[in-house]
Amino acid sequence: MRDDDTPLAVHAEWLEGYSYKQRLSEQGTVVSVGDGIAWITGLPSARMDEILQLEDGTTALAFHLARNRIGAILLRQTERLTAGTTAFLTGKRLSMVVGDGLLGRVIDPLGAPLDDGGPLESGVSRLLDVRSPPIIARDFVKQPMYTGNKIVDALIPIGKGQRQLIIGDNGTGKSALAVDAVINQRGKHVYCVYVLIGQKRSAVVNTIETLRRAGALDYTTLVVAEATAMPGLKYLAPFAGCTVADAWTWQGRDTLIVYDDLTNHARSYRELSLLLRRPPGREAYPGDIFYLHARLLERSTRLSAKHGGGSITALPIIETEQGEISSYIPTNLISITDGQIYLDHDLFARGFLPAIDVTRSVSRIGGNAQHPNIKKEAGRMKLDYLQFLELEVFTRFGSRLEASMEARIHRGQLLREMLKQDLLAPLSIEFQMAWMVAYNEGLFDHIELHLVKERLAYLQRQVEHARVSIEEGRDQWKTLVHAWMSEAI
Repeated sequence: MRDDDTPLAVHAEWLEGYSYKQRLSEQGTVVSVGDGIAWITGLPSARMDEILQLEDGTTALAFHLARNRIGAILLRQTERLTAGTTAFLTGKRLSMVVGDGLLGRVIDPLGAPLDDGGPLESGVSRLLDVRSPPIIARDFVKQPMYTGNKIVDALIPIGKGQRQLIIGDNGTGKSALAVDAVINQRGKHVYCVYVLIGQKRSAVVNTIETLRRAGALDYTTLVVAEATAMPGLKYLAPFAGCTVADAWTWQGRDTLIVYDDLTNHARSYRELSLLLRRPPGREAYPGDIFYLHARLLERSTRLSAKHGGGSITALPIIETEQGEISSYIPTNLISITDGQIYLDHDLFARGFLPAIDVTRSVSRIGGNAQHPNIKKEAGRMKLDYLQFLELEVFTRFGSRLEASMEARIHRGQLLREMLKQDLLAPLSIEFQMAWMVAYNEGLFDHIELHLVKERLAYLQRQVEHARVSIEEGRDQWKTLVHAWMSEAI
């Protein structure tokens, strides 16, 4: 062994392949460093997104090519980095190791482990930033992606390969809804990737522990760029997570990826762009912020059978301020995605949980991917619920209503009570079929509102005990639900 602990066999192999010839290489110099950015001169052949290796061991990414210098994003920085440090080209682009060895692991956006699970297993390496699949490689979204949430699965359904935005103010339960969706994939042969961007360490630890307690880490990879991480890592985090999901998708597997959240991602990109002196646009964001998120989310799709039939379903999370969805980043993402789930602060304050505002939530694809039995039961449920919300306004005036109007309002109140759901408690699609049949059959019409939760719990236990399939016909479901509700009474 040499002093640097490199095996002699490695040196022998290098010497064997060595040939004596003239070698030319460019050498640059760092002229300034600060806030995760390094300005470098003397590398005229540098390319965009090329990895730069600095003499002190720092790794950087060429991100801005000016006339006489390069603006580089620092990825790995040592304490020895100062102005005057030598920089070299590598000719390489960012890549990371992917594969089943990442299941249950917590990694950073460069693929390095952050947990105590030891070194990662060797595997195939994939580039972080690649083009989205071409149109001819895609297929229609036609299979449901169940989240375990009653409102979403019944009224705002999501299909495998869809991009469904989760939007709302801070503290309205956006992350909890996404975590529920990940937990609900247990036993459904869906691999999950959860990307945490710019989150506090306490929030990161809480998410990891929640998934561990639910047994969801077995099929989940977490990509973490904490709030204290350099802006370059926060910028790369969603692309790293998508790369992990891409590998499984092209193997024919279904994947679910959560970006929590793209507000922090946009802010980190704005910070990098301003530091690199790019021209600012609306709200000081660079002009290519739309393209940044579009090229990320376009990688979420369903592949055709010829290309393996895998899928990436994306749940990007975005934060609003004071419920304002018409600000720059939210409107960008609403236009890119296939629908949105809007969580309202007022509903949260009134105790309607999850605080999903059905009036402003929509799924542009999921209905086509909904199971026929669920789609038939859901039917006009969303429309009836929206009409109930309008009719309920009349009850505030204290005026006397017709009997038919009172009955419609009572059924709307029942439906609202039935749509409530506890935190981190995803529900099976079989139970959702049961409660919708019970509601449509009028089996809850004579039940007091305060008893709805108890009857739903009883109905859920019966469904779990019977182990009935969603493929059963409506007549079979109708007979079972009538029997169960009679026993409950």
